[in-house]
Amino acid sequence: MTSVASTSSLSDTHERGWFTPLELCLLGAIWGASFLFMRVAAPDFGAMALVEVRLALGSLVLLPFLWRARAQFPAKLWPKLAIIGALNSALPFMLFAWAAKTAPAGVGAITNAMTVLFTALVGFLFFGEKIGARRAIALVAGFVGVIVLASDKTAGASIGWAVAAGAGASFLYGVGINLVRRHLTGLPPAAVASATLGVAALLTLPFAVANWPTHAVAMKSWLSAGMLGVLCTGLAFVMYYRLIARIGAGRASTVTYLIPVFGVAWAWLLLDEPLTLKMGIAGVMILGSVALSQRAGK
Repeated sequence: MTSVASTSSLSDTHERGWFTPLELCLLGAIWGASFLFMRVAAPDFGAMALVEVRLALGSLVLLPFLWRARAQFPAKLWPKLAIIGALNSALPFMLFAWAAKTAPAGVGAITNAMTVLFTALVGFLFFGEKIGARRAIALVAGFVGVIVLASDKTAGASIGWAVAAGAGASFLYGVGINLVRRHLTGLPPAAVASATLGVAALLTLPFAVANWPTHAVAMKSWLSAGMLGVLCTGLAFVMYYRLIARIGAGRASTVTYLIPVFGVAWAWLLLDEPLTLKMGIAGVMILGSVALSQRAGK
């Protein structure tokens, strides 16, 4: 009996040894693909309508988690959920979708990596967290990378405003993450995600209705919007929280390094978008700064 149990334990350990990196890569590929799907669907839907579809579908996928934990979500908690839903979902999703209408998908994926740095900056500016010399250097390097990226051109057109929108979205993610840490700690994360996405969908609905496309939306755009909501928002959150439960938040956050790589790769492979020298330099600078920031936090 002991021998069988030991064999089973070794098998589980071996499985996790290769399964965790595989799952991290899969999650990075899915979240990297979100910028591809936005790039395809945003010109057809417009930012508001696309974000509404994404929020609603993502919330529905996660709804069973919220229903199971509904007793932990009293009425007095919902105003906080609404604020966090707006800052951490609705507004950044809109900014990324708006940027995707004019800029390559890889641009959004690269700027998204700034979330880690902005989370540290917001904690320092507004919540009294220490930032340290290494993390300060990382922030400066990351911002320089954003400036390099903003100075780039694709097909002769400037992408500066799209980069600013992506950086703004990442800053809002940083604000949202800090608010979640301080106001929603102890609640089931997947249930929190469903609640914030659902409230964000309700807040976005009037704007989406007012800006709903009057033309027929192409099937590829509907499929991209569906994948964005179901796969890249709903199912990806489930995967992410499973990873956090199994390996911890620190190790799970390393998926941040993979998202720009997959985002640029998908856009290059499937949309034939160019990888410019400045995109490469900016990507290296931003990801390098994130790596330095993570190391500084240990």
